[in-house]
Amino acid sequence: MKEILYLTYDGLTDPLGQSQIIPYLQGLTKYGYKFTILSFEKKERFKKNEDEVRRLLQPYKIEWKALSFTKRPPFVAKIFDAFRMKRNAFRLQKKRAFDMIHCRSYMAADIGLSMKNKFGVKFFFDMRGFWADEKVDNGQWDKKNFLFRSIYRYYKKKEKSFLLQADAVISLTEAANNEIRKNPGYKNLQVDVIPCCADLGHFNYENVDPQKSLELRRQLGISPEKKIISYLGSVGGWYMTTEMFSFYKRLLQQYPSFLMLFLTKDDPSKVLSEALSAGIPKDKIIVTFSERKELPIYLSLCDCSIFFIRPTYSKIASSPTKHGELMGMGIPIVCNDIGDTGNIILKTNTGIIIDGFNDHEYDQAINKFPGLLSIDKKIIRQAAFKYFDLAEGIFKYSEVYKRVFSS
Repeated sequence: MKEILYLTYDGLTDPLGQSQIIPYLQGLTKYGYKFTILSFEKKERFKKNEDEVRRLLQPYKIEWKALSFTKRPPFVAKIFDAFRMKRNAFRLQKKRAFDMIHCRSYMAADIGLSMKNKFGVKFFFDMRGFWADEKVDNGQWDKKNFLFRSIYRYYKKKEKSFLLQADAVISLTEAANNEIRKNPGYKNLQVDVIPCCADLGHFNYENVDPQKSLELRRQLGISPEKKIISYLGSVGGWYMTTEMFSFYKRLLQQYPSFLMLFLTKDDPSKVLSEALSAGIPKDKIIVTFSERKELPIYLSLCDCSIFFIRPTYSKIASSPTKHGELMGMGIPIVCNDIGDTGNIILKTNTGIIIDGFNDHEYDQAINKFPGLLSIDKKIIRQAAFKYFDLAEGIFKYSEVYKRVFSS
């Protein structure tokens, strides 16, 4: 049995950890791999969710070493955490002699490459996205500043090392893979594409009890004649909350029966404040939160869903987790084109793509709503299996693992 150390700066107690890390590793144990996870956990989430995560890992004999996530001071905290990750990973390697280090994103990859050079262990680069470019695009690293410009150049140089020296490379999107191949130095590089998949057994509208949906609708005060457009996820950041509210305001002019259901862990008062500033009446928006277990019931209320993501360079490597989950629930989507999202929606006819954030583009999309709302749920769900099936994603990882160990 091959033993693998999984390094991640993302926490298993975060929603992302529970949707995009744990299910994959659970599935890969069935292919004969044994995992130890080294992760960084935020204090409050760890306190709240530690027992649940250990319950998920225990049947699969997955070991977990959780380190505390350092918040302040921001830049120094990351250096400190990188040092702690390296120290603990090296200690574990000396104790366990892992066959491979699976590195999620760049901080982990920096350590994984060091371990390959020192111990001769296999190095698996699960890049997730263009991390250094994301830092520039989201304003964290201002390249006009000498320090941040130097850090950016350092990590782009590191990125080249990761790509060329990894025993396997995973990209989330074909768009990112194509971008990588524009560099002549990477023309012979093998990159496997595995998007952010969804547990389509969990996100399945057919498994939702209609009575529970009706009861939830009553609890939320949504009358039967109302239609619902939803948003699932965080406020701000990469997600263009202001633009989504502007779209919804235009939608209400033609379809006043719509309510917006905002499913987020963020502060409801902040969301409502932004909605009111955008001219959305308070009685036209519901802001609430659902744990992953109950999320399919909440999504079963929705007629369609929306997400706008800032169309920056780095987002060509982005695969929104919510895309597969919404498709599994048979929900048509209104979004802009980032990563592979536009291609998937156009090929499957499961939503509407907008090309700009202005009233003209919004109105053109809204004019297509009769067709959008008439798309058969079964068609959307069937398309989800082609692109986002978790079982298929796990199988693809297993095939790459097999190739690494046979080389």
